[in-house]
Amino acid sequence: MAPPSPQKLRACYVISLRPVGQHASMRRAAAAHGARVLALSPWRIRARGDAATRAALRDALAADIVLFTSPAAVHAAAGLRRLRARPGQAWLAVGEGTARALRRAGVSGVLAPTRMDSEGVLALPALASLRGRQVALVTAPGGRGLIAPTLAARGAQVLRADVYERVPAAPAPQALARLRGLRAPLFLALGSGEALQRLLEVLPADLGPRLRRARVLAASDRLAAIARAAGFDDVVVAADARPRSLLAAAARGRIPRSATSTPSRSPH
Repeated sequence: MAPPSPQKLRACYVISLRPVGQHASMRRAAAAHGARVLALSPWRIRARGDAATRAALRDALAADIVLFTSPAAVHAAAGLRRLRARPGQAWLAVGEGTARALRRAGVSGVLAPTRMDSEGVLALPALASLRGRQVALVTAPGGRGLIAPTLAARGAQVLRADVYERVPAAPAPQALARLRGLRAPLFLALGSGEALQRLLEVLPADLGPRLRRARVLAASDRLAAIARAAGFDDVVVAADARPRSLLAAAARGRIPRSATSTPSRSPH
């Protein structure tokens, strides 16, 4: 199949739900297809550095298997301790971006799934047989609620180091005004169900119907189901959560209706 035209999405907007200040990779991916990004961040990232966090991270880094759930987790952990794998340890990353962050921090031999989500990392052979083993999650409160219970069900002793937190942040008034006035077709890049839930909670009532006219670019089947349950009718599933994969999904098929056209049925 021929690659999509790099300008196919010209005059379209991609709504990014990434944390405050972390939209650069989405902007680059969108620009490659001629689109622009509208940032509607539902939270900002704040690293933790208290004594309890440091102690939890120390114990986590001594586990048989150490699993980092995001690049933010790597950056926050590296700010507290030197990251080095011990002989016999397995260090895992949920996605390639997290693996790159670990490699930049000096950790070699990081394992990451091809499918870059919770289901993908749980399918790694290193997590198949866990009876009597310690598995540490270096992460943040909330999010990725599938991993810890699944590891425990497989017999692992699950340790947790919450090295950063997501602090709720209302979308910028300028961004809301931009969404209110946009006439362009909209795409919603969805890599986190929690981010979508938070945005819908704080979005002004008049903007809910407009947001739901966007075509959702879901990073997984699970996220696609979450979007549909939240009232989004136009949903496609991308190969993974990387911005370039989400935009590749956007460039397939027809351009969605404009942001002001009438939806085919009322949202849930």
